[in-house]
Amino acid sequence: MDPTPVPTQDTTLRVGVAGMTCASCSARVERALGKLGGVAEANVNLATEQATVRFDPAALSPVQVLAAIEEAGYEPVVAEAELSVTGMTCAACSARVERALGKVDGVLAASVNLATERATLRYLPDVAPRERLIDAVRDAGYDVLEEAGAQSRTDAERERRAAEYTSLTRALLLAAGLTIPIFVIEMGAMLVAPFGAWLHGLVPMQTIYYVMFVLATAVQFGPGARFYAKGWPALRRRSPDMNSLVMIGTSAAYGYSVVATFVPWALPAGTVHVYYEASAVIVTLILLGRWFEAGAKGRTGDAIRSLMKLQPRTARVERDGVELEVDVGAVRRGDVVAVRPGERLPVDGVVVAGSSYVDESMITGEPVPVAKASGDAVTGGTINGTGALRFEARAVGADTVLAQIVAMVEAAQGSKLPIQALVDRVVQWFVPAVLAVAAVTFGVWMAFGPEPALTFALVNTVAVLIIACPCAMGLATPTSIMVGTGKAAEMGVLFRNGVALQSVGQADVIALDKTGTLTKGRPELTDLVGAPGADADAALALAAAVEASSEHPVAGAIVAGARGRGLAVATATGFDAVPGYGVTGVVDGRTVHVGAGRYLERLGIDAGSLTADAARLADDGKTAMYVAVDGVAAAVVAVEDPIKPSTPDAIRALHALGRTVAMVTGDDARTANAIAARLGIDTVLAEVLPDGKAAAVKALQADGRTVAFVGDGINDAPALAQADVGLAIGTGTDVAIESADVVLMSGDLRNVPNAIALSKATLTNIRQNLFWAFAYNTVLIPVAAGVLYPSLGVLLSPMVAAGAMGLSSVFVLSNALRLRRFAPPMAADVGRAPEAKRPRLAVAR
Repeated sequence: MDPTPVPTQDTTLRVGVAGMTCASCSARVERALGKLGGVAEANVNLATEQATVRFDPAALSPVQVLAAIEEAGYEPVVAEAELSVTGMTCAACSARVERALGKVDGVLAASVNLATERATLRYLPDVAPRERLIDAVRDAGYDVLEEAGAQSRTDAERERRAAEYTSLTRALLLAAGLTIPIFVIEMGAMLVAPFGAWLHGLVPMQTIYYVMFVLATAVQFGPGARFYAKGWPALRRRSPDMNSLVMIGTSAAYGYSVVATFVPWALPAGTVHVYYEASAVIVTLILLGRWFEAGAKGRTGDAIRSLMKLQPRTARVERDGVELEVDVGAVRRGDVVAVRPGERLPVDGVVVAGSSYVDESMITGEPVPVAKASGDAVTGGTINGTGALRFEARAVGADTVLAQIVAMVEAAQGSKLPIQALVDRVVQWFVPAVLAVAAVTFGVWMAFGPEPALTFALVNTVAVLIIACPCAMGLATPTSIMVGTGKAAEMGVLFRNGVALQSVGQADVIALDKTGTLTKGRPELTDLVGAPGADADAALALAAAVEASSEHPVAGAIVAGARGRGLAVATATGFDAVPGYGVTGVVDGRTVHVGAGRYLERLGIDAGSLTADAARLADDGKTAMYVAVDGVAAAVVAVEDPIKPSTPDAIRALHALGRTVAMVTGDDARTANAIAARLGIDTVLAEVLPDGKAAAVKALQADGRTVAFVGDGINDAPALAQADVGLAIGTGTDVAIESADVVLMSGDLRNVPNAIALSKATLTNIRQNLFWAFAYNTVLIPVAAGVLYPSLGVLLSPMVAAGAMGLSSVFVLSNALRLRRFAPPMAADVGRAPEAKRPRLAVAR
């Protein structure tokens, strides 16, 4: 019997796509990728010019993904690098290295030159990181000299965007230089009668036509060639895009003019006119719009670039006792990295020598530098103070905290909101619909238009083709998401996807875990009350002995309190924790139980007069814990977890936004209600066991309300997943952070109302963009077709149409960029990443 195949885990590939100019382009690439077998999800973002593909690596390879993009008529952006290979002595060596590199998944082409001892590569850095390429060479029996030079995907895409911007600038300047004389000759003569009389008296009309023909031809097939390069293949594939519309429109105006210039007798009487100025001005204005658009697109990615700049380009590492400066991508786990005063740390690691103060404000939001010495963890991107440090690299490349933050922001920027599905469906049929409208326009004007009907039909058809703008519709949502998530990152809020960005602003109820979220998560022992005839200090010492084996914050407070009183803390045996109730152990032969009132009830132990003491402490908002020794209640200890300074302001801000605030805690009802009354919390869910938080969230959702849950502990993960949107405190555990839709990088709760306000601002911005994009096309395409001519005698010039079309995309981009000026309603600490720490159980008991 054949063994059952083990399912493979999906791989996510992000690759830049060059050549997309409108929403039809991105939709075409997305359809092409979606048709590939093994693809689970494909998103193509026009604003970031990036495709994100989740696929089964057993069924599909990255090379096939790139081939699909190329077959759709676009160019995948790949990185290039050279490696200096040592140890090769003959052609067989270079061939062996070439084969080894070619087998690495993600390498598209590898060429090894024996004479220069260099390997030249084209590859996908997300799939084949530099370390893997070097390992492949070393596994083949050779070595690689460490040096700078490898490109990251971000570097490759930035270079491609810069090259595109430069190319657009050159094309625009050339087109403008050739178009201005045409415009002056044609429109100057029309608008300024003396100039027209002088020009026509000096130069014969046919000669003027020849001059304009030469200039317009240079524009049409020089700077305008890009529209043919993209538009004609798209048309042949029956997937016309905006380039196709421009190509058809300008070719119609230009072609008609060529006929009027060289074979005027082929046209009906009274229709011999040239429209060279229209074709040339249209090309120039559309290039101008794209030039503005490219510049604006560049600014939408400022947040990612600012994050990337936090990591230095190079690092000093020890290799064989020698300190070398290498590219940061060449740093390997286990390398010892040297950092001088004032420098940024290149990767994450643990200090092995030296001491210094490190500015970790990018992580924690705290402005005070943190002391670092041997054994302390350090994070890449933070700034070393006045001392020198040597640390062992523990996380490099994509595993560093900074790289994970960048990846999370990129993932959010490349995601889609639910509303985008409607836009995609409209865009799919938009260009074919415009072509149909253009055909109808031509036919109606030819059949019913005044003389010369052919002239009217041509001009209005060209206007319809040129004014249609699928770009604005395609850019409306992704640009706002891109700028909004980037602004959120600057504020210390990381959205994992666009759905989270939308859901946060729509949440009706904000449910907050207590320990570590509302509070600092560092409880302190405040009270000790002994039972009549019992030794309170002795009971505390026994309780501390048992709690010393627990990782709970309350346990730490009891142990610290006992030691603070000078009590000796013995070693307990037989330790056992009962989640949600308490702990037990044996100390010096005595059985000790420490826990909540329900723990004593479960054990059948009578608390006696201590019940009143525990109630009084709970009414003060403190957590009361009973200590029972050998089955008899001996004392009550009380701990208090200080409320974070930011908590009261954050709750008031949430109320001001019209949100209901709920608290979920394992504390008894008395303590929970006392804290809720102090903070003004609306709903309290108390005595919730660790495995009951998800059920508590479900109860809040029962009446159809949208719930956002904010937590930080391991036991919060199910509740974060159950909530409509989960927000994790960045200073919490990795498990909570992985389960959340949104990460608040510092522990400041004021970033919750800030995230809600930004979500609302972003959604408002998206609605504005979509309204503009749809209203623009809905209103102006009929105007371009000439619907106002019968009643008002108004026609739209193709040149005006070209200007309007270019400005429509610029408007959408400029409106999205306004989000960069968003001011959060509350000043909050801004972190940059979750602080690396040992996971702890944040369980309220």
